[in-house]
Amino acid sequence: MDTLDTHRQIIQNVLTEYIRLQYAYGEIQNETIFDREADRYLVMSIGWQGVRRIHGCLIHVDIINDKVWIQRDGTEHGIAAELVAAGIPKDRIVLGFHSPEVRQHTNYAVA
Repeated sequence: MDTLDTHRQIIQNVLTEYIRLQYAYGEIQNETIFDREADRYLVMSIGWQGVRRIHGCLIHVDIINDKVWIQRDGTEHGIAAELVAAGIPKDRIVLGFHSPEVRQHTNYAVA
């Protein structure tokens, strides 16, 4: 399996774990949206917390120019470390939710 396909599979495996989360409050479920052709991978949180509608992106990951871009990470501990533990090198991961000025001070790819 080539590197790009391996990264796709790792991303899907890591994100799929988030649909198993049980929220302590409300009737909220996570669902995955995987678009392998456009290399976009999302976890959406959908449901109700009392009378308040919940509908938002928990995690958004893209593959752009052979790098894994974390565009949104609404998790408690961050998924970058999970992706690294699963086999994606830090120099292939861009923390896209940080500005370019901040990215240079992380241990991850700049772009």
